[in-house]
Amino acid sequence: MSYKNYPMVSRVIFGRGSFNQLGDIIAPKRRNIKAPFIFLVDDIFKGNSWLTSRIPLAYQDKLIYVSAEEEPKTSQVDKLTEEIILSFNERPSGIIGVGGGTTMDLAKAVSIMLTNDGSAKDYQGWDLVKNPAIYHVGIPTISGTGAEVSRTTVLTGPERKLGINSDYTPFDQVILDPELTKDVPKDQWFYTGMDCYIHCIESLNGTFLNAFSKSYGEKALELCLEIFLENSLAVEEAQDKLMMASWHGGMSIAYSQVGVAHAMSYGLGYLLGTKHGIGNCIVFDHLEEYYPEGVKIFKDMKAKHDIELPQGLCADLSDAEFDIMIDVALSLEPLWENAIGKNWKKKVTRDKLKALYSKM
Repeated sequence: MSYKNYPMVSRVIFGRGSFNQLGDIIAPKRRNIKAPFIFLVDDIFKGNSWLTSRIPLAYQDKLIYVSAEEEPKTSQVDKLTEEIILSFNERPSGIIGVGGGTTMDLAKAVSIMLTNDGSAKDYQGWDLVKNPAIYHVGIPTISGTGAEVSRTTVLTGPERKLGINSDYTPFDQVILDPELTKDVPKDQWFYTGMDCYIHCIESLNGTFLNAFSKSYGEKALELCLEIFLENSLAVEEAQDKLMMASWHGGMSIAYSQVGVAHAMSYGLGYLLGTKHGIGNCIVFDHLEEYYPEGVKIFKDMKAKHDIELPQGLCADLSDAEFDIMIDVALSLEPLWENAIGKNWKKKVTRDKLKALYSKM
């Protein structure tokens, strides 16, 4: 038996206001004054001086606002990488991503592409990256994605939606400051929090489950139920706990995998551009056959917080469009194996997936 030797985030700081220490944290990593730090910041913070005034720009450092309106694309990564290479004579000292899962995935992917030739699409898959990424820092401003701790950066490419899963993907440094999540809209808070909840359900019910994944998954699930079902916490305590649920939920799939909801959500994201958090919710709402107890609790949480999911996304799709989504979903073989077992191909038919997508 050969076991995977996984990397983890080597430095993490947690605490309200810890974002203020960013300058001190990255200063020792500056190679010289001509090697800038590049700050990729969610453009929702453009004009928000409460956050942007604390970004420690110095020398030739550059702040680039990135849009999270759409799921991150390989073409977007290639464009950002080219922009950085053409703008500076030296390779940057580091990439700092400030935002949600999209922004952090872009930061991880750009840090990889600055040291690896070709296009980001060439590295979609498992363990394809040859050279270590440059120093990169993740600072989540919303909790639930687990992007701050995972070894993948999920990208939509010309042929598929699939992560760059590699030992060089995880951040070198993460700053967990729950204060940064204070202005997240309620629906976004729910959808992204449910991404964490669904990580837990898929991991804890998967065939890859082991004590490592189970310990993280159980803690994340416990926190999610306290936050979204009991709903009795003070605002700041809920923010703190959801940030830690996201961390544990992301860790729960390090030695495990996600499952049916994520596989099918990737199909929605690839064809329709459905964002990951809400896409997971739309799919999971119909997965009683695979996760009966998890879906029941999800529906309870949805009702408790008055969340109405979009309906009829797939109502007017052609057979060819259904086929595209099904192809993307079925290409994620490790997810299906975790969810159903080694014989999953005998149980998961194209007709089965089409019937499920037709409900959404």
